[in-house]
Amino acid sequence: MSSSSSSSQPTLHDLQSETKLKQVLADQQKDYDCLRCRLMGSIAFTGLGIYSYASGMKQLRERELEILKSGSRFGLGARRGGIVGMSAVLVGLGVYRLVN
Repeated sequence: MSSSSSSSQPTLHDLQSETKLKQVLADQQKDYDCLRCRLMGSIAFTGLGIYSYASGMKQLRERELEILKSGSRFGLGARRGGIVGMSAVLVGLGVYRLVN
């Protein structure tokens, strides 16, 4: 290596410096996770949660008699709870993605 190329590269001591590492990681995080990316991810998760709730409840209303006649051990309450739980998790992920 020539002396000009080695002088432009950081030394091992420079790379091991904690403040330098923190600054590099902060710069990478800023470039990696921009506001538009967080907004898009948040909207996607939240929209999926809302859609899952709406379509799941609609299907339950349409098939309510079938479910009651089937005698399944998973009645309407358990199925509603599953839909609400899954939708809440997806909306929660959307909020988490927006904040973090």
